[in-house]
Amino acid sequence: MNIYTQRLDLSTLSAEQQAIIDRQKQAENFLYLDFDTRQRSRFKAETQHQDTIGVDLPRTETIKNGSVLADHQGNLIQIIAAKQALIEVTADNGFDLMKGAYHLGNRHVPLMLTPNALYFEPDHVLEAMLNQLGLHTQAVQAPFEPETGAYKGEHGGHSHSHSHNRDHSHSHEHSGNHQHNHSDAHSHSHSRSRSRSRSRNHEHTHD
Repeated sequence: MNIYTQRLDLSTLSAEQQAIIDRQKQAENFLYLDFDTRQRSRFKAETQHQDTIGVDLPRTETIKNGSVLADHQGNLIQIIAAKQALIEVTADNGFDLMKGAYHLGNRHVPLMLTPNALYFEPDHVLEAMLNQLGLHTQAVQAPFEPETGAYKGEHGGHSHSHSHNRDHSHSHEHSGNHQHNHSDAHSHSHSRSRSRSRSRNHEHTHD
């Protein structure tokens, strides 16, 4: 079983590598993967020609539609986003669609954006919310390629939390500076006191 361990940049493929991918396209020999699988870095799968392969990639971003993977022997396989069950969201106007995107994004839902529709994985609670907002929803089968910024774990929720911690840190730092200044003042006063004491002792000894 071939183990694919490298992710190749499509823009840097050699002429020979591109020819291999083109032949695979003609033979319809791809690796179709749904979104959940493409988020993983290690898994087994079957190509369209029923060949079992392994994937063992560094933990980076989700495998994109059209990505090319390579093994140590130079074998290549292209990843195609498989069709899967999704909810398609449409609206009577652009503003309503934008409003739907806002509410879904506010719930950190993996969301695919197109000019005329939004797509997310089935969730009857979210679907009911969108219907109440006046948007239209329907079940479809389509490849799922959500916006990476809206999905990654360091998404909106993290940013909000980070901002809160930063404000807290600033407040704490201000308090720390206040204590530091007080300490400096105390140290300075104490130093002056000791200086005067040494001066008096010196004068007494001199006399």
